[in-house]
Amino acid sequence: MAASDRMVLGPLVGSIDQGTSSTRFLVFNAKTAELLSHHQVEIQQKFPKEGWVEQDPKEILKSVHECVETTCEKLRQLNIDITNIKAIGVSNQRETTVVWDKTTGEPLYNAIVWLDLRTQSTVERLLKRIPGENKAFFKFRTGLPLSTYFSAVKLRWLLDNVKEIRQAVDDGRAMFGTIDSWLIWSLTGGKNGGVHCTDVTNASRTMLFNIHSLEWDPELCQFFDIPMEILPKVRSSSEIYGLMVSFLSLSQKSGALTGVPISGCLGDQSAALVGQMCFQDGQAKNTYGTGCFLLCNTGQKSVFSEHGLLTTIAYKLGRDKPVCYALEGSVAIAGAVVRWLRDNLGIVKTSQEVEKLAAEVGTSYGCYFVPAFSGLYAPYWEPSARGIICGLTQFTNKNHIAFAALEAVCFQTREILDAINKDCGIPLNQLQVDGGMTNNKVLMQLQADILCIPVVKPSMPETTALGAAMAAGAAEGVGIWSLNPGDLTAVTCERFEPQINPEESEFRYARWKKAVMKSMGWETSEAPSNGKSE
Repeated sequence: MAASDRMVLGPLVGSIDQGTSSTRFLVFNAKTAELLSHHQVEIQQKFPKEGWVEQDPKEILKSVHECVETTCEKLRQLNIDITNIKAIGVSNQRETTVVWDKTTGEPLYNAIVWLDLRTQSTVERLLKRIPGENKAFFKFRTGLPLSTYFSAVKLRWLLDNVKEIRQAVDDGRAMFGTIDSWLIWSLTGGKNGGVHCTDVTNASRTMLFNIHSLEWDPELCQFFDIPMEILPKVRSSSEIYGLMVSFLSLSQKSGALTGVPISGCLGDQSAALVGQMCFQDGQAKNTYGTGCFLLCNTGQKSVFSEHGLLTTIAYKLGRDKPVCYALEGSVAIAGAVVRWLRDNLGIVKTSQEVEKLAAEVGTSYGCYFVPAFSGLYAPYWEPSARGIICGLTQFTNKNHIAFAALEAVCFQTREILDAINKDCGIPLNQLQVDGGMTNNKVLMQLQADILCIPVVKPSMPETTALGAAMAAGAAEGVGIWSLNPGDLTAVTCERFEPQINPEESEFRYARWKKAVMKSMGWETSEAPSNGKSE
């Protein structure tokens, strides 16, 4: 087919969306924000020991290559000219920590995933060095409590436990980064001149970054004993970082995206905030992925929570643009509970079956499921908690457990929403939602019932990828996507209205809180790791 026969759609933007459970590459029309094509690959999670969660950085990179190649092939089949892809954005699972050798381009250890709990003893050791063992000691500098969740303690563990990494640091060969840094460095040339950078949103999740000065903080690096020379350069979320180098396997395809600028970078939750167009102070969204993340834009002022929320950087959409902040409620286990029902218990073969099982009973019949597999995140920050299922009777069956699992996601969101309403003083009158789990209509209706406010879902649920594409297309030197409020496309949405009375909702929520209390104080780091007495 002659190139002249190809469909002309104007400029396109590609988006790499690298999440905890899968990688996607999506291509959008920069003028209409329409999703033209995409491809997705599931990522393997490794659990080498109890509480440990790892991924292979090379598998992640390979999955990006595969998604880009396949999406480009799909576009060709749709008769769309891929030379119209003018920019690429990156959105990524945050906090997940990679250290690699800049001379070989090889990772020096598996990526330690944000959910991983191996650093609990590292956290306890560090706490002893803080006056009053105050977890919130660095909150006003970083927006974060000292927790296993953030990158600094993962990096500290790697330096303490992996001699190859210590050696590489001593030799000046080591590079640290979150997933965005690993991907951008690899895609812009790797060991042959790859760009070692991150953006402000990802940097704000490391616990090494001052969210006011927007720089790596020497005192924090000293406290965690992290050598500053291994850290990436921090850039805005929307600027040209570097150009894609050729990686496609077949020679006739290899020219496809070579030379296309990578010009957008946002941690996945910030990307979803942008993709949901929450640019106004007080606008909020909740993303249902592996975990669940509710972010509320607080504008150009950083608001510090009294109710267990994080203060994080929402975005900085250009070198000379102001930084905007958000309050964030983070829940570790949302979609992961469905994956657990599928992979660990085997009560379903596909994630979609959970909705069907739950719909068949329409109630948990008094059964409550607290999926504290990685302790409890917001608003409790209780690492000693573990998962429990309670309220079981002889009548309880797998349908009730499936329903309780979905209800757990909704109750956890309610806890965060309550905290955001208290911190902001203005209750949200509806909740904008996105993420893979929002395809589950039972879950969305349950969420509206438990919150007692409408839940609003955009018809195009890929808002995380859209946010990264918007940042990339709007970057200086690209300029094909306008972020002016008047130019943003109106989004069609599906609404779920509450259908139960508030009294019933409050009763179920109170029972959930009781179950949460029973999940706490379960684990101590002193216990023998194999469960047997030594």
